[in-house]
Formats: sequence, structure tokens, C-alpha cells
Amino acid sequence: MNNPSRVSAAVAYIPIIGWLYVLFVQRKDALAIFHLRQSIGLFLFLLVVLVGWAVIAWILAWVPYLAVLSASLFALVILAYLYGVIAWVTGLIRALRNQEMPLPVFGNWANRLPIK
Repeated sequence: MNNPSRVSAAVAYIPIIGWLYVLFVQRKDALAIFHLRQSIGLFLFLLVVLVGWAVIAWILAWVPYLAVLSASLFALVILAYLYGVIAWVTGLIRALRNQEMPLPVFGNWANRLPIK
């Protein structure tokens, strides 16, 4: 893999703009597409965590005295987002090193995203 491939793979970790660039301009670059899947998988993971917490917090808010539990569950959201930052930096480093290693927790799932 050459230098432009590494740059394209790293650009894949920039949400929306980087995704569109890799999807439309670097479609034939296997390393860039791999990291595009990882990046979108990371974004979807963090989105599901946030929406899941919001739904659970909304349901718990209707039960007396459990609103405190929903507020304390927000610590798990913060923990997931800290993990997200670490995973994002790890993916970026792996892209710049020409490595195709999936990110932990959701990386294997992200490889099955239908992006070609």
C-alpha cells in the first residue's frame, strides 16, 4: 500500500466529509474502505449508546425515584464516549500504519457493513 492509500484511510475517520470523500473518490482503495467501515461502525456504536440511554432514561423518568438512576446511567454513556475517543485515535494510527485490524468491541461487526 502506498502513501496516498494511508492518507485516504486516515481521512475516512473524519465524519461525513471524509466518509463521502472515501466513498466517492477512493472507492477502489481497499484500505480506505476498510477504515471507512470502522469509522462508520464507531459512529453507529456511539449513536446507539446515546439513543439507548435516552430511551431508558425517559422510561425511568416516569417511575418515581428512578430518575436518579437514569442520571447515574449517564456515566456509562460518558465511559462509552471515552472509549470512542480512544478507538478513534487507535483507528487513525492503524490507518496511517497501513494496518487492517478491526477496532475492539464492534470492529468485526463493522466489517460486515454493506459498503463497497
